[in-house]
Amino acid sequence: MNPSADLPLPTRLVIASRESRLAMWQAEHVQACLRARYPQCQVEILGMTTRGDQILDRTLSKVGGKGLFVKELENALADGRADLAVHSLKDVPMTLPEGFALATVMSREDPRDALVLHPDHLGRTLATLPAGAVVGTASLRREAMVRAAFPHLDVRPLRGNLDTRLGKLDRGEYQAIILAAAGLKRLGLTARIGALLDAEQSLPAPGQGALGIEIAAARDDVRAALAPLHDSPTELAVTAERAVSRMLGGSCEVPLAAYADWHDERLRLRARLSMPDGSRIVVAQDEAVRPDCAAADALGRTVAQALIDQGGMDIVAALTTTH
Repeated sequence: MNPSADLPLPTRLVIASRESRLAMWQAEHVQACLRARYPQCQVEILGMTTRGDQILDRTLSKVGGKGLFVKELENALADGRADLAVHSLKDVPMTLPEGFALATVMSREDPRDALVLHPDHLGRTLATLPAGAVVGTASLRREAMVRAAFPHLDVRPLRGNLDTRLGKLDRGEYQAIILAAAGLKRLGLTARIGALLDAEQSLPAPGQGALGIEIAAARDDVRAALAPLHDSPTELAVTAERAVSRMLGGSCEVPLAAYADWHDERLRLRARLSMPDGSRIVVAQDEAVRPDCAAADALGRTVAQALIDQGGMDIVAALTTTH
């Protein structure tokens, strides 16, 4: 992240974003940051509906994975309708198509999972929900966690944007749902959080809670304009996390958790790979001292190899064959 000072600032920047309320909040957050930094620049938002927003009757792992939320936005970057695209980093494929680059990673919001409860069950936890209580999630990672630790619960798929999911919960279709805490906090819905699940209980997904800004790789002027929004500690953490996923195939079909956090100058990375029914789990962790991006990536690959050495690729193969 060393932009050239002599690159001219664009006079107009268009941000491509999904049209969900959370995605638009994220785009508006980036818009506000850019306007504050460059008051002379016109910053606009281009709202778009992606295939991931349209297909709501199946889990992501069955309809094409993370790229469903990104492709239309990349098309807008490629044809010049937009200059940058704002993504929840956990939705961004581990390897971007040729011609695109992840230019900026912004400071991370709370990376934890959150338990949201139906009003009839307020005050309960996953452990104290009654036997047979229906818990909704769109994530194979969260499904595996619940099935392994709380076999008395009935885990069922839950798709749709955040408001759709909360509506299904409030109508009684589920007794509880598990969501990313970051989205709830960003939309001012912290009061809906019944419990925050710490990393020991529910290790987050790679990139969870972080925003990534994608550009056309040739747009050095946009990269330079975005540099002040970049957060290096978050970038290093998610670089390590995403390296784990990339080495294991980077697929939604795999219940993979990977989370890196800072302890003074040490970046600690933990990862967990499991079968969706929780019947088989492998875990690994390692750390690096004062890593740069290359060392953070190497840390991720080391932890991924530790999972592989415990039979991790057998889990991946079983799941990709199943799906």
